[in-house]
Amino acid sequence: MKQILQNLGSGETILAEVPEPRRSRGAVLIHTTRSLVSLGTEKMLIDFGKGSLIAKARSQPDKVKQVLQKIKTDGLWTTLDAVKAKLDTPIPLGYCNVGKVVEADSASRFAVGDRVVSNGHHAETVSVGQNLTAKIPDSVGDDEAAFAVVGAIGLQGIRLIQPTIGEFVVVSGLGLIGQLAIQILRANGCQVLGVDYDAAKLQLAKQFGAEVCDLSAGQDPVAVAEAWTRGQGVDAVLIAASTKSDTVIHQAATMCRPRGRIVLVGVIGLNLQRADFYEKELTFQVSCSYGPGRYDESYEKRGFDYPIGFVRWTEQRNFEAVLQLMAEGKIDVSSLITHRFKFDDALSAYQSIGDAGAMGILLEYDDVSCPTERGALGADLRSLDKVTKSTEKSTPASPLKRDVSVAFIGAGGFTTRMLMPLLPKQGVRRYAVSSGSGVSAAYAKNKFSFEIATSDSSALMSDPQVDAVIITTPHHLHAAMVCESLENGKHVFVEKPLAITNEELKRVRDCASGHPDQLLMVGFNRRFSPHMKVMKEWSQSAASNKAVIITVNAGAIPEKHWTQDPETGGGRIIGEACHFIDTARFLIGSPLVSADGFPVVGGDGRLGDCVNIQLTFEDGSVASIHYLANGNKSFPKERIELFCSGQVFLCDNFRTSVQVGSRNRLKTPKQDKGHAEEIRAFLAAVAEGGPSPISRSELFQVSQAAIDVAP
Repeated sequence: MKQILQNLGSGETILAEVPEPRRSRGAVLIHTTRSLVSLGTEKMLIDFGKGSLIAKARSQPDKVKQVLQKIKTDGLWTTLDAVKAKLDTPIPLGYCNVGKVVEADSASRFAVGDRVVSNGHHAETVSVGQNLTAKIPDSVGDDEAAFAVVGAIGLQGIRLIQPTIGEFVVVSGLGLIGQLAIQILRANGCQVLGVDYDAAKLQLAKQFGAEVCDLSAGQDPVAVAEAWTRGQGVDAVLIAASTKSDTVIHQAATMCRPRGRIVLVGVIGLNLQRADFYEKELTFQVSCSYGPGRYDESYEKRGFDYPIGFVRWTEQRNFEAVLQLMAEGKIDVSSLITHRFKFDDALSAYQSIGDAGAMGILLEYDDVSCPTERGALGADLRSLDKVTKSTEKSTPASPLKRDVSVAFIGAGGFTTRMLMPLLPKQGVRRYAVSSGSGVSAAYAKNKFSFEIATSDSSALMSDPQVDAVIITTPHHLHAAMVCESLENGKHVFVEKPLAITNEELKRVRDCASGHPDQLLMVGFNRRFSPHMKVMKEWSQSAASNKAVIITVNAGAIPEKHWTQDPETGGGRIIGEACHFIDTARFLIGSPLVSADGFPVVGGDGRLGDCVNIQLTFEDGSVASIHYLANGNKSFPKERIELFCSGQVFLCDNFRTSVQVGSRNRLKTPKQDKGHAEEIRAFLAAVAEGGPSPISRSELFQVSQAAIDVAP
């Protein structure tokens, strides 16, 4: 299928061929009939992409600070690689989508054939959470419905203002959101004053029942508002403008009556003057997108709704409210439509964004009959022409007498930055790559010369042309995919963790025991670092048992980050600290006997991601791992110390390793955490029929210990 993507590094907008997205649990799959180009958000992204690296840095000073800090801790080249990879990764554009449902859960409130609006991207097929989707009334056409999401942004700002009948409300900025807000306010019985520079936009505002203030004619909005309200001041101001100037917020405060309300839905300078707000006791609030539920994964991705008795207007209910106003004829969008383009000519639409008078730019898609069975759409749209599905289990010969054929399942930032660039040096067949949305798979296919990009991971796991599967998906998918791959006769490399629950780990252990001929390896890369290898080599002759101390200055990440979610990421101890349990196991070289975790309890009583892990080993050695998220970013991220036989060995952030008191020293030009050697070792074992670079007993020991010590 086709989808519009934006490269933030070059600023290029492309109409790309990508696999059809896989419908995630709780989502609906929609075939698009219309989508609306946002002149605000999308133009901002395009302008950002076209800017120079210096311009990008100036526009995001906080990100520059993060980059500078990363250079201090991780090194220049590692940081530059990460920044370049981030900018080169394409992002989907668009968030105003209309279409027909072609697939949904059996328990979903949506059925195949329903006309719906959603915040899906500009793509022929989109997968969208059911709480970000709303049914379209029969009396509302696709053209009208395409404006519902933008209208919901304006509506949420209005809800925060809490206007009452007869109040005087100023709308500053008369783009799409401003024009729709005027109509909603008028439907609510408010008097409205529209403020803008553009004569055409001011004329539209008049058409929708507003008074206007023409900034291009030199009119002072404060004076106009004063006269309009007969000296009492306006009750509220809705700011839908886009400017770096602080003037807009200052004028809004000045024109308000005492205890007036100001709500921002646009993007403006916010150098506030205390006196403006203090004397009148004004309230100022920034509206969050479409409404309650935004950026809450439980609501948007898992489908958990907020009880209507406690949260009356969620983002979905705001969509529905705007659609209802359209059905009642209280919102007119026909006057806002200035351009129409066929989706195949979508790039011309983006060239018209800067046209004088551009307002509502609609993209029209080829309408197809809605299939009654999901298979019909899959056969038409999936990029799987080279993938053969098979129910037969294939057991590759060992050793292989040809190049190893590799399939990646997962194509996120870490995978495309750290793992895929290693493949050309390994002489393997880069056969296929899959991702849930299809976009990142298409990007990886083109960048790293894979033969196939798809969103159907199961097809790859059963494809007889695949010898080895490399799994780099979110953590909760690892165990099931490992088992499915092994059952289909594939060798498996899975990024850590192997599993996030005891039940998952038992399933993998049972499955692996039934497939002894397949390699199973977990991405515990640090044991493959030259720093760990020399540290183990230097300490090999030690007569006494060892004591290992590992300090990890992991740094804080948001509580809502997916890795912190017990159901998706398993938490940072299972998902990240497992690395260091394996590192200790490697350095000591003896089976684990016990693992205990002692979490640091936060001031609010919650168990966080700061844990002291104590390990004991069969030979009497011990290890202490301090995995901490409450430290200073300027301190090195990882420090590993090994004590034995009167000697001390130290690795500082995988850049320098020393044997204290001797000349033994290793310094690498940049951080080397062992990723390249890890991939080489796995692929060599597949090709040559050798044993797994990490024994299964070690994999299961370490994985069990990580689950046991997690809070």
